[in-house]
Amino acid sequence: MQKVEVQLGQRSYPIDINTGFTALPASLASARQVVIVSNPTVAPLYLAQVSALFSHPCHHMLIEDGEAFKTLNSFESIMSFLLEKGMSRDVLLVALGGGVIGDLTGFVAACFQRGVRFLQIPTTLLSQVDSSVGGKTAVNHPLGKNMIGAFKQPEHVVISTVTLNTLPEREFAAGMAEVVKYALLGDAQFLDWLIQHRELICQQHPETLAQMICHCCQMKADIVSRDETEQGDRALLNLGHTFGHAIEAFMGYGNWLHGEAVAVGMVMAAELSAHRGWLSEPQVNIVRSVLQSFGLPVAMPDQMQIADFLPFMKTDKKVKDGQMRFVLLPALGSAKLFADVTEAELLQVFS
Repeated sequence: MQKVEVQLGQRSYPIDINTGFTALPASLASARQVVIVSNPTVAPLYLAQVSALFSHPCHHMLIEDGEAFKTLNSFESIMSFLLEKGMSRDVLLVALGGGVIGDLTGFVAACFQRGVRFLQIPTTLLSQVDSSVGGKTAVNHPLGKNMIGAFKQPEHVVISTVTLNTLPEREFAAGMAEVVKYALLGDAQFLDWLIQHRELICQQHPETLAQMICHCCQMKADIVSRDETEQGDRALLNLGHTFGHAIEAFMGYGNWLHGEAVAVGMVMAAELSAHRGWLSEPQVNIVRSVLQSFGLPVAMPDQMQIADFLPFMKTDKKVKDGQMRFVLLPALGSAKLFADVTEAELLQVFS
């Protein structure tokens, strides 16, 4: 097992990374009220194994699979389930699934009776390296992604790399977008490591995957420990996301996977950085080639023009005082947040 600690004082918690489902601490395993939230894809594979980690019988509820179901309607259905089952403030909610399940369950945990405990058991690569760590929870709105939510840290994150064995190839690739993101925003040596280990990663070599996931979790844990509620450094984790969220919303949630949209968003951020004289064209090509080597798209959808991005960018969570803000790359392995990008500049670079 590899372990990472998210240091947040009294709300600190561990991330356990293993090849199987390991025993839980007694404080979690002995919970008398446990509700596992999952989806019809994951539950047949892992629900029984996860239920066996607890001393008492578990309730479970399934939400349809996909970003299109990360909505207030799904949030309300989980709330209704908890109330109908007579759950109290002592309930432990367990998110068993990818980022959609984790975000939904965490948001419910933040709101049900003003806050209850929850456990993250992420089953996709994207959720293991990113969304399960750090306490961001939310649902989508037709006018913007993740616009309704709360910060709610889990009690524990349990990552089993065995779940990646049943992950569709497209979903695995989507997770790699977030992995590459960490390298681009803060660790050029990690970018070299990814390039050198590409074949082992694509073959899903267990030890290589565990090392990769651990490195990403440690990077995110360090950032979250410094800036839990995104007042500073944590905003850098949004590299590619301003463009990416616009793609997801425009194309309809679920038609493009989050990681696919973020991959294109990172290429666009790199191109904008090159326009400003920070990256060379060969460096932009490195970003493209690394993403393509993991099976990710690198060009905006044919249906979109840059003008289509603007309405979504203007309602993005990173907008401040009416000004759009973008995470850009002064160098590969170094990111900064900029608030001086204009519509005219975007139109010039991408039209």
